[in-house]
Amino acid sequence: MLLPLLSLILLLPLASASLARVQQAVPAVTPSPVLWDPTRTYKHRRDLADDFKGGVHAALTYLGSNVPSFVASGVPDFFQDFPIGDDVRSSLGIQPSQVAALPTQVLNIPGYGNWTDRGWNLRFHGNVFKQPNISQSKLDDLANGFLIDTSVDKLQPDEAAQARNLTAEIYVLQQSDENVTFTLRPAPTAGASGERGGGGAVTPSGGNQVIKFPHTTTEEGDYDDFVQIENNGLEDGNTTSNIQRLNVYTAGTDTGNATAYLVPDTGLTIISDIDDILRITKIYQPKEGLLNSFARPFVPWKNMPDIYANWSRSIPDFHFHYLTTTPEQITRNYMDFIYKTYPGGSFDTRPLNFSDVSATLHIRKFLLDKIFQTFPKRKFILVADTSNSDVMKDYPQMVTDFPGQVQCIFLRNTSATDDGDKFPYDTSGFKDLNTEMYMFFKVPVSLLHLSTHKRRGDGRI
Repeated sequence: MLLPLLSLILLLPLASASLARVQQAVPAVTPSPVLWDPTRTYKHRRDLADDFKGGVHAALTYLGSNVPSFVASGVPDFFQDFPIGDDVRSSLGIQPSQVAALPTQVLNIPGYGNWTDRGWNLRFHGNVFKQPNISQSKLDDLANGFLIDTSVDKLQPDEAAQARNLTAEIYVLQQSDENVTFTLRPAPTAGASGERGGGGAVTPSGGNQVIKFPHTTTEEGDYDDFVQIENNGLEDGNTTSNIQRLNVYTAGTDTGNATAYLVPDTGLTIISDIDDILRITKIYQPKEGLLNSFARPFVPWKNMPDIYANWSRSIPDFHFHYLTTTPEQITRNYMDFIYKTYPGGSFDTRPLNFSDVSATLHIRKFLLDKIFQTFPKRKFILVADTSNSDVMKDYPQMVTDFPGQVQCIFLRNTSATDDGDKFPYDTSGFKDLNTEMYMFFKVPVSLLHLSTHKRRGDGRI
């Protein structure tokens, strides 16, 4: 039933009398979490700002035919090796007594839940941290380490504010061995799909409860596990096709709120990358990539919000899952951008224990495997762009590793649509796939008039 349905939906026009065009939200700068009152500082043992300035500028030097490994991989070097823990504390000259006095905050990432023979299992994941009080002058100095051929004082006021905000999100103190407790409530809305509720999910009639996470946070302050929750009026996942959304509130802070999605056994899930497919990033142009990531408000790529809104309105019970290998410290802007611009959905980011380049190149496959294994009866659409070598390898590999689950793969050809992308991409991973299973496209409108139908008995299209 899914394939004929998808065939019908993808043939629908983007706008009609019955499908109102979504009003594209203008991304706004997230309010800064930083207090501008200077913290008393002490002479520190190591100046991380200098380390970052040298490392970033050296790594981002254009090397002609010697393509930088981070560009070839689609993983920008400025998203690597962020300081954590004692490195942050010593760099900022903060004493333990000052850390103890800071309030605890939580980054809570929108999770997904699956149905088991014991009921709903909901994935809780995020990070517990403390936000140092950093003076604006110090933040400017730290932020300058992430910019090329410019500085904070040369940016527009809103760009400077965002650069400080993002830098402040990097220079946080992760808290280990912390207990986390959550309150679940029915969620009336999430996302900006143009339909009531903001995405392909419903507000359940129940689900109210308090959950104590069974483990303390890791050394990096992370928590990530599935926890069995009480039904309390929720629909059973093996008898409903509805995706049910719950608001998740973290006890003791107003910073740890998110929306979780209870996803039935069967149905259709889209797993979507974000950079250079949903937003303009230009990872392949380091100077622009830095500005677009650290200073400029996030901007959608062409009319992709319309495409996703159309899918959300038109495909019943469509589960949206957003997967980015961006490190979790700086994903608040990503989640805010998705919430304001695209249908609501669950989220995956790079946890702190995947910190170096080698681990980063494996995190996408790790997260893909996790969601495919969680939903062995669901079908998946994979969306990304060709500038990520891990995508070009991992997406076709999912077809082999999980037969019958991948419905189709849509890849934006960045080198054909942006003359700033000079780097070739490797399609060897697709050589053994049925060519009707994947499509390289140049503009979003190409996704509007696809004729997808079942070609084989093994679930391929």
